[in-house]
Amino acid sequence: YYLAEHGVDPDQDVQLKVIAPPEMVANLKAGNIDGFLGPEPFNQRAVYEGAGFIHVLSKDLWDGHPCCAFGATKSFVEGNPNTFSALFRAIASATVYAHKKENRPEIIEAIAPANYLNQPKIVLDQVMTGRYADGLGNIIEEPERADFDPFPWESMGVWILTQMKRWGYIEEEIDYADIAEEIFRATDARQRLAEMGLPAPEINSKKHMIMGKEFDPARPQEYLESFEIGRA
Repeated sequence: YYLAEHGVDPDQDVQLKVIAPPEMVANLKAGNIDGFLGPEPFNQRAVYEGAGFIHVLSKDLWDGHPCCAFGATKSFVEGNPNTFSALFRAIASATVYAHKKENRPEIIEAIAPANYLNQPKIVLDQVMTGRYADGLGNIIEEPERADFDPFPWESMGVWILTQMKRWGYIEEEIDYADIAEEIFRATDARQRLAEMGLPAPEINSKKHMIMGKEFDPARPQEYLESFEIGRA
């Protein structure tokens, strides 16, 4: 999406590779790749290693965008309801806890060791506090660099489907809203969050602003047809 918005066809103008996030910095240092889009904290680790610089944060493309997610098959959810409920409660509680900035120092201490992320604390501190070196000689202050939200907005699923359709991964006609509802299960998540005493939005979908362009989940086909570059 980012490349195409700048006139670069991702299928023709560049070569894209799938690389495990922990291996991204090593590949950058070795010259095997020119850059990468990946989860925190590996972009900051590249700066720490002197291997690269931070070009743009994904939040600047889509503030509040979906990133890492907890998913399970329908058969697992239905066959192991108690286990799934326990997993949901654990992840939702952790997400709400991580959202509070005053808890970030404790989280950094917990996830830095080798049995978790195996990352220097200074790298994680820059990610979690938002005060970081960009690799170009600047110190950036961005307190909202990292955030955490346990609610699965179905509109995000609709957007993802439009892009799968755009780039030819989905060829047939689909009902975007029905698929997003079936997969994201926002109504079920709201009920589970309420049982935990946690707040949740009253709606399942909303409009999103992505690179300055509004996405209305109620009009996915119109949005899909608005792009100049694509395979659809």
